Amino acid sequence: MFYGPAMTSRAIPALAVLAMLTAPAAAAPAKTVKEQPVTVEALLTQAHAAAGKGDTELALRLAQSAIVANPAHPASYVALGDIYAEAGQADYARSYYDAALNIDPVLPSALKAIAALDQSHTSTTAQAEK
Repeated sequence: MFYGPAMTSRAIPALAVLAMLTAPAAAAPAKTVKEQPVTVEALLTQAHAAAGKGDTELALRLAQSAIVANPAHPASYVALGDIYAEAGQADYARSYYDAALNIDPVLPSALKAIAALDQSHTSTTAQAEK
């Protein structure tokens, strides 16, 4: 900044006061956004949304993250199995449904999903034999 003849001794104290008044505002911490904790349910909701949009890779990663967040939550394994089933990877899907049943042997969603895989396999085998 150029301090020429226009800068008088009166202007300097006025600038100092102005600087002091604006400094606290500039130094004030920015308001922080309070982030919600990531829950298994939130991860699974996001995984289903991604799968619905056709983003299988993101859906898989979110469902896997849900398993990492809580390995004892059988719905995470079912969700991952569902994503693999929709992607046409029945063997992977079955392995995750089985993992869910290892945690909860009577989990209705896993039992229903395995029955659907079995039915699909039976119908495709019957069509292949024709």
